Amino acid sequence: MKHPLIVVAIALMSGALLTGQPTASRMIEWPYVGGDAGNSRSSSLADINPENLSRLRPAWQWKHGETANDEFKTVPGGFESTPLMADDVVYVTTPYNGVAALNADTGAELWRFDGQAYRLGQIPTTGFKHRGAALWRGSGATRVFLNTRDRLYCLDAKTGKPVAGFGQAGSVSLLSGFPRPIADVKQVTSGSPPVIYRDIVIVGHAVPDRYQLKNDPPGIVQAFDARSGRRLWVFNLIPQSADDFGADSWEGESWRTTGHANVWAPMALDPARGIVYLPTSTPSDDLYGGRRLGANLLAESVVAVDAVTGLRRWHFQTVHHGLWDYDNPAAPNLVTITVNGRRIDALAQITKQGFTFVFDRVTGRPVWPIEERAVPVDSDVPGEKVFTTQPFPTKPPAVVPQGVAADDANDLTPQIAGMAREEMGRYRIGPLYTPPSLRGTIMRPGTGGGANWGGAAFDSASGLLFVRASNATSLMRVAANDGSDPSVDAPYSNMFVPSAPGRLGGLPIVKPPYATLSAVNLNTGTIEWQVPAGEGSVAVRRHPLLSGVNLPERLGNAESKGGAIVTASGLVFMGGGDGFLYAYDKRDGRELWRGPLPAGNTATPMTYRTRAGKQFVVIAAGTGPEGVLTAYALP
Repeated sequence: MKHPLIVVAIALMSGALLTGQPTASRMIEWPYVGGDAGNSRSSSLADINPENLSRLRPAWQWKHGETANDEFKTVPGGFESTPLMADDVVYVTTPYNGVAALNADTGAELWRFDGQAYRLGQIPTTGFKHRGAALWRGSGATRVFLNTRDRLYCLDAKTGKPVAGFGQAGSVSLLSGFPRPIADVKQVTSGSPPVIYRDIVIVGHAVPDRYQLKNDPPGIVQAFDARSGRRLWVFNLIPQSADDFGADSWEGESWRTTGHANVWAPMALDPARGIVYLPTSTPSDDLYGGRRLGANLLAESVVAVDAVTGLRRWHFQTVHHGLWDYDNPAAPNLVTITVNGRRIDALAQITKQGFTFVFDRVTGRPVWPIEERAVPVDSDVPGEKVFTTQPFPTKPPAVVPQGVAADDANDLTPQIAGMAREEMGRYRIGPLYTPPSLRGTIMRPGTGGGANWGGAAFDSASGLLFVRASNATSLMRVAANDGSDPSVDAPYSNMFVPSAPGRLGGLPIVKPPYATLSAVNLNTGTIEWQVPAGEGSVAVRRHPLLSGVNLPERLGNAESKGGAIVTASGLVFMGGGDGFLYAYDKRDGRELWRGPLPAGNTATPMTYRTRAGKQFVVIAAGTGPEGVLTAYALP
């Protein structure tokens, strides 16, 4: 006769085999927006795997519930948050720069904090969005750090209430660290999460592209004491004196009045070495550089900074004298790779251009040669002086087509191909880095990339970096300032270009696919595979010119900027921007599954396992009031 306890144990084990869930599962957290401090966007979880993936279903949903505010004339933007999970609690930020704590098993709201960032009015150009918070653990307590438009908040993770001992009643100003006064609070905002090293909270900021004024806010990164809120250091991305590093790369001391060159994208941290890595953006203004001739260091660069002292360790400029809005848009991936038998602690920076720049993250030396190559320099814009060369990595190859030629015309039908070539003939076309023009230059990748803030995911077992990228174009056209826009005092700007409808009626001018997922092998510097990402936008598929046309099953959706994550079971999860969450086989890119989302997504997913033993995959979707967080799990 069997002992009753043995019978119960056998029954429990059998149930675990049937459900595919572990019986004594330890909790696996997702404590950083990028999964870990180095932004690997990977998880050791394998409970959800190719064998049981078909049974993945929505488990719970949470709506942020934010709506237009008539009093302050604000509208919530895209729901771009990647949540955190720690101690069985999910922390998710909202478009209006708030944060909520949810039960990780059920999605039930535990508390919500509203920083009332909407009281400052609508954010020009970019709108209201926020991509995630940061967690600090110390002295037996957990704190949530939330950076809003003008303040850094320290919240008690259990209650959501501001911690009284931090700054003034739980927050500090993010505006007082700038080297020159901020004329208008709308010129500064913040949407990407802080980075925390020990007891140091490090924060970047954004300046909306619409502002193109002398003395715009220059790019800075600030560090604060996590306990007291005391400002520890400020790192200036634009020189503030003639003796500062890089000042000689700004002709005519244009560093004195130039703004932007900020860190609006997420950052990465090497905790063992205490180095924070900054992806920097274009100086003002994006398309016209006549007031800032020269290379413009440290704009559009990767900058390694000592997290304790705020001193520069090394840098590499990925675009000289940028005219294309090619901000470094994503947190670098800190990876360990093996190249020609040599093990390297490396940094991989994906870019809007579709490049992946790979460096030794300690020394800054390129893993593969980076060549300075001649680029088109003829410009019809008065006062402009295009930089003669740009850096091109010899490995890995770009993950998207670069530049525009007549052969790239959209060929879904012969009629569309003819219209696309006719449209191209109206403007200037050419290779990557063909400068903007008064006539108008069709640029590819467009200002949204290539890659963007969704970032890449790294699988240490295979050395593969999974990169989502858009194959889209932008019309880069500038006109003389007519004085009608008070936010622009540059002599030339895209703000004064009259909008003209394209002859394709909204169809892309180039061939599909319009978005891809690529697996870049960082051990060999090659692309292992590439597949279309998403079935394509409804507007394209239902376009009258494509009526009755047998289209590819997956056209790719260029509208989403969200990235991918990878799990130990060999699954790559990514939203398609088209109302579905996709799962791919990491080995060959085969689409294994897709599940419905309540709206198109722009966010990057995350995954965790609760103490109860269930793995969830969570992703935000929607824009404005329709924003919904959806958690998937096995039954």
